[in-house]
Amino acid sequence: MSKPKHVTLNGQEVPFEEGETILTLAKRHGEEIPTLCYEPRLSVVGSCRTCLVEVKGRGRMMPSCSTLLEEGMDITTTNPRIERHQKALLALYMTDHPQEHESCETGAPCELHQMAADVNAPRDWPHMEPIRQSRPDDRNRFVEFIAEKCILCSRCTRYCDEVEAVNAITLTGRGAKTTISTTDQISLLDSSCELCGGCIDVCPTGAMTEKKPHVQQAPPERELEKVRTTCNYCGVGCQMDLNVSNGTQPRHVAKITSPPPGTTTNDGNLCVKGRFAYDFISHPDRLKVPLVRGEDGQLHEATWEEALQKAADGLMKVKAEHGADALGFISSSRCTGEENYLVQKLSRAVFTTNNVHQCAAT
Repeated sequence: MSKPKHVTLNGQEVPFEEGETILTLAKRHGEEIPTLCYEPRLSVVGSCRTCLVEVKGRGRMMPSCSTLLEEGMDITTTNPRIERHQKALLALYMTDHPQEHESCETGAPCELHQMAADVNAPRDWPHMEPIRQSRPDDRNRFVEFIAEKCILCSRCTRYCDEVEAVNAITLTGRGAKTTISTTDQISLLDSSCELCGGCIDVCPTGAMTEKKPHVQQAPPERELEKVRTTCNYCGVGCQMDLNVSNGTQPRHVAKITSPPPGTTTNDGNLCVKGRFAYDFISHPDRLKVPLVRGEDGQLHEATWEEALQKAADGLMKVKAEHGADALGFISSSRCTGEENYLVQKLSRAVFTTNNVHQCAAT
């Protein structure tokens, strides 16, 4: 068994694993290092430079997200030099970014504003109007790009390439006019985009955001209550967070967000249904009580006992007249695994037929 390797992190000797970076080691030991372009699901580009740290013996500061650990390294993650760098860098980022934190957060949190506030970055530097232009005319219903919030961290384009593997969006233009766009500026609906919303999830500034009006009018995400639940559209069982508003309006789901990467089986990823198709929750046509068809041929509200008895009587009548194999049971992937198990148990043990299926075939 090989001897563990060690580095010094802020004066404390700690072991590390082969291939580990300064950033992952620091996070494991509770050290906060700001990052903008880093995302654990994506390749490391080290372009934002917010995560620079000092390594003894190296003249310049090193990007912690891309610097691999070596035996004997002496690493400092915070000191006056690093703090000066962070303040100056974040002040530069803010010069062409919406200035007010509250007005910037329309539908998604802005990590840049929060980081600038955390390090007390100067806000008296001249503000420059952004050159990049938004594309409000894209006819897709879900994803909007607000160019003046974009800092070109490329999280969204890397996610589209490396996780979704569809390359619907990319960095286009040159110099100060570099922006996020599609090929020939076509609509996302005409591209290979799957409208999964992953670009929204990884964006640190809200440049990629939801187009739904009620999302942009909702309170900031930090004021919403997050309720972890399971997506009920298929049998995969993706975990997601309902963001519930308790403001002046009745309690309602304002939007859906992903859990942090690495914490759930879906690793923070969702499809278009899981992220955007939640309007049925408060839809006026949603059934709230059982309905039973009466002698007049119309549906009438009933109690659960009445509805279940009506269904049982009908099924038993078919079995008595035509045999058990005249019955068939179809369950839904929008049910839980336990509920689907009960359906097949009801079919096989109670009504003695193997004619049972579920749309996701789990």
